[in-house]
Amino acid sequence: MVDKMDAAQVDATLKTALNHQSTTILSMALLAGCLRGVNAVAIKQNLRAFVLDELEDTYLLVEKLSALGGSPHLNSSALELPSDTTGALTGLMEHENAAVAALHQVIAHSGQEPRSEALEHLLEHVIMRKQQQIDFLWHAVDTGGSV
Repeated sequence: MVDKMDAAQVDATLKTALNHQSTTILSMALLAGCLRGVNAVAIKQNLRAFVLDELEDTYLLVEKLSALGGSPHLNSSALELPSDTTGALTGLMEHENAAVAALHQVIAHSGQEPRSEALEHLLEHVIMRKQQQIDFLWHAVDTGGSV
């Protein structure tokens, strides 16, 4: 017997993940536009590229949620970013870790149907790409700890 998708839980967890996505997009856009100093200049172009990737991923996740019968919406609270580059990037890295965890939560409810596999593969792709961004941020911040 095929493990069915828990559509209600997929809807709820994917909406949570999408809210993280909206905060990511706004945070990265703000950082790419306002970080200053030599260290910041070195990473601003990467942040701009990350924003474009995040927009594409968000579009694909919204499209998938809609196709599964959900009603997509995005919420993002007001953002206040630290003015120092290290603090801002550390905060972004922490948010991205939470965003990856939120995306990962969706998989547990996806089941084993063919549409489940498509959802899971999309989520894994987004998680993999976001993890590469986290790794980049970790190198940029250089705190000496692990990701």
